[in-house]
Amino acid sequence: MTETPRIILHNDKTTELAAQLLARFPNADFRECNSYEALPSLIESYRPDILYSVRFAGTPGFPREALFGANGPRWIANGGAGTDHYGLWDASKTIVTNAAGVAADMMAEYVFGSFLHFTLDVPGLQKDKAAKAWHARTVVPLSGKTLLIVGLGHTGQAVASRAKAFGMTVLGTRATPRRMEHVDEVHPADALLELLPRADFIAVCTPLTPATRGLIGAREIATMKSGVIFADVSRGGVVDQTPLLDALKTRHIAGAALDVFETEPLPIDNPLWDLDNLIISPHCSSVYSDWGTASFDLFLRNLAHWTKDEDLINIVDPSRGY
Repeated sequence: MTETPRIILHNDKTTELAAQLLARFPNADFRECNSYEALPSLIESYRPDILYSVRFAGTPGFPREALFGANGPRWIANGGAGTDHYGLWDASKTIVTNAAGVAADMMAEYVFGSFLHFTLDVPGLQKDKAAKAWHARTVVPLSGKTLLIVGLGHTGQAVASRAKAFGMTVLGTRATPRRMEHVDEVHPADALLELLPRADFIAVCTPLTPATRGLIGAREIATMKSGVIFADVSRGGVVDQTPLLDALKTRHIAGAALDVFETEPLPIDNPLWDLDNLIISPHCSSVYSDWGTASFDLFLRNLAHWTKDEDLINIVDPSRGY
């Protein structure tokens, strides 16, 4: 493209992003916006071609209507992987890209950190240490166990590669099954009920879409092997937390790690807080020191594609949500 695109950087902290942008594109025409409330009026007055946006203050109040309104940008570069906070959009009018893959390795480490927390009984070890008690113990190996990965996207594939390093058998589901490295069996999404009883460990890595909302409910949880260990790094709403709570109370699920919740922050009166076999984290499995830089670097690579009329990386299909 010969014309210089107008760009809005939408994040709570944009100073470093602006410096990165100018280092790569010294003549960039851009504005910075650090709140949800100010974005609609800036879009109306500035009429951007491109918006780089991070869901930095949660979903409630996110200015979706302004993004897809009459003056909205032609391209929205979502700084994270999930795009469920955008709802549906007209792909013929607006291109949406995401940063899928930027945090996949970190999220996979979170998953296995959670698994090892329970297999090594870290809480029990901490209690013994506090009591200065030397109790004989056994630990549970990951080798030889079966892991089911629900959603074999970037994160699911990163989980699979690490599972193989631990000597695990890896099963996975995917909307369009095909052979994949590090995965022993790839199945369609509708095979989930058949796969759940086989799994010693389950990692939920699928995006939130109309098809995946409530994907793991009471029936699916009842089908799981007794004593399974569970990790959810997807989006709040994929897993029904009410039957999950019951299964954790009865130890049908031996232990779980939840990084995402239907309501975030998790309300202080939610009974999940009281479970001793549950790890609760504040939607941070993808947040590491260089995450913002890596996400924005992907945007800058895509911006180079945009200026040359080349295909963009990670274009999201609104009907699929990824």
